[in-house]
Amino acid sequence: MLAEEVREIMSQLGFKTINEMVGHSDMLEVDEDHGLDMALDQKLITLSKAALEKALPIYIETLICNVNRAVGTMLSHEVTKCYRLAGLPSDTIRIKFKGSAGQSLGAFLCPDITLELEGDNNDFVGKGLSGGKIVVYPPKGSAFDPKENIVIGNVALYGAINGDA
Repeated sequence: MLAEEVREIMSQLGFKTINEMVGHSDMLEVDEDHGLDMALDQKLITLSKAALEKALPIYIETLICNVNRAVGTMLSHEVTKCYRLAGLPSDTIRIKFKGSAGQSLGAFLCPDITLELEGDNNDFVGKGLSGGKIVVYPPKGSAFDPKENIVIGNVALYGAINGDA
């Protein structure tokens, strides 16, 4: 029954065998919206125009919450697109967040960017860190001893190859 249905679908697509289908990703219908247009990185990219276009140093302060995941990744991509391996001078883009960041803050962060978080963070901080800097500390005025409490989740710096944290 399943085989018959598969043969019918393959026939509709113009294939006789499964092997003929291999490598034809052009036949896939992809209609996914990952919400990247709403990602915090879009705002950061816009606010970083002076750095991206003219290599001018910039400083941004903004709030962050745990739905903001992989913050800094798309921004790093934009820097790399513009400046390739040469990059920008260190700390050209400095961003200070306040709040509770979502997973993978600073994933694949390039050398030109420093992310500072006053608050706490979910898992995978600095995943694949690629030269950037990440600083995380408890909110000012916290009643707990930061040496005795956790401000970042599990698996920090997994796959990191360069940078400071």
